[in-house]
Amino acid sequence: MGNCHTVGPNEALVVSGGCCGSDQKSYVVGGWSWAWWLISDIQRITLEIMTLQPKCEDVETAEGVAITVTGVAQVKVMTENELLGYACEQFLGKSVVEIKSVILQTLEGHLRAILGTLTVEQIYQDRDQFATLVREVASPDVGRMGIEILSFTIKTAAVQRDADIGVAEAERDAGIREAECKREMMDVKFLADTKMADSKRELEMQKASFNQEVNTKKAEAQLAYELQAAKEQQKIRLEEIEIEVVQRKKQITIEEKEIDRTEKELVATVKRPAEAEAYKMQQLAEGMKIKTVLTAQAGADKIRLIGEAEAFSIEAVGKAEAMRMRLKAEAYQQYGEAAKTALVLEALPLIAQKVAAPLSKTSEIVILTGDGSRVTGEVNRLLAELPVSINAITGVDLTKCLFTTQVPKP
Repeated sequence: MGNCHTVGPNEALVVSGGCCGSDQKSYVVGGWSWAWWLISDIQRITLEIMTLQPKCEDVETAEGVAITVTGVAQVKVMTENELLGYACEQFLGKSVVEIKSVILQTLEGHLRAILGTLTVEQIYQDRDQFATLVREVASPDVGRMGIEILSFTIKTAAVQRDADIGVAEAERDAGIREAECKREMMDVKFLADTKMADSKRELEMQKASFNQEVNTKKAEAQLAYELQAAKEQQKIRLEEIEIEVVQRKKQITIEEKEIDRTEKELVATVKRPAEAEAYKMQQLAEGMKIKTVLTAQAGADKIRLIGEAEAFSIEAVGKAEAMRMRLKAEAYQQYGEAAKTALVLEALPLIAQKVAAPLSKTSEIVILTGDGSRVTGEVNRLLAELPVSINAITGVDLTKCLFTTQVPKP
C-alpha cells in the first residue's frame, strides 16, 4: 500500500525509489503522484523566485580604481526535467537560505571578475550592458545547478575617488532603488504568498477530497468484505443445514425401518398371539353368552311352563273347589238343618284334633281326687258338657239331632 501526494505549482515533488531496487526518479510540478510505503521517498524543492543582492566592495577595475557595486538578481529553479534534476542534485534537502547563499556567492564571484575587465566609464555609462554581461557570464555556471537568472540589475556603483562628490547622489539613488526593489520584492512576496496560500488551500481541499474518496472506498471495501463474509457464512450455514437435513432424513429412514421391524416383531411375537387369545376369549365369551342366554331362556320357559301348569292346576283346583262349594251350598240349601248338622259332624274330628293337639305333647294327665268313682263322674260330666260347648261354638244343638236319620239321595 502507499499514499497519494499532491504538490502546488510553486513546488516540485521528487519521488525516488521503487520496486526491485529501482533508482528511477520522477518529478511532479503542480500535480500528484503515488508513493509506496517503505520503498519510496518523497521530497520537495521550492520553485518560487528568490531575490539576491550580490555586493562587491573595493573591487579594482581595469584602470586600478577601487569601486563598490551592489546588484539585484531574481533567480529560480528551472522546471525542465533534466535541469530540475540538476537542481535536485545540488539543493534537494537544503533550505531556501542555503540555496540563496550558494547562488549569491556564485554571482558575486562572476561580478568581481567582470568588474576587473571594465573601466569606470563603461560601468557607469552602460549599466544595462554591464548587467547583461554579468548575466551572460554567470548563467552557464548557475544553469549547471538548475538555476535560471530571471533578471540582474546594478543597484549601486561607487568609485572611491569620486565618493566625496557623488556620495549623496549615489545614496539617494541607491535608497530609491532599494525602496523600489523592496516594494517589488514585497509585491513578489505577496504574490508568491498568495499563490502559496491558494496552492495550500487547493492542496488541502484536494487532500480532503482525496481522503474522503479514500475513506469512502475503504468503507465500501470494508462493507463489501463484511457483506461477502456474511454471504459466505450464510452459504456455509445453509450447507450445514442441508447436511443436517440429509442426516436427519437418513436417521428418520433408519428409525422408520427400525419401527417397522419392531412392529413386525411385535406382530409376530405379541400381537398375533394376543389376537388369537383375544379371539379365543371372545369366542368363549360368545359361547358363554349364548349358553347363558339359552339357559336363561330355558329357565324362563321352564318357569313359564311351570307357572302355566301351576296356574292351570290352581285353576282346575279352584274350579273343582268352587264346584264342590257350590254343590255343598246347594246341598245345604236343599237339606237345610240336616246339612248343617252333617257339616258340624264332619268338623268335629278336626275340632277334636285341634283341641287335643296341646294334649298330644303331654306325657300323662293326673286327676287329683279321693275317689275312683269320681273319675268316671268327671268324664261323664265332660261328655255331658260337650254338646253345650259345640252349640255355643257352632249354634248346632246335638241333642236335637237324630243321628239315625239318613240324608236322602238327590
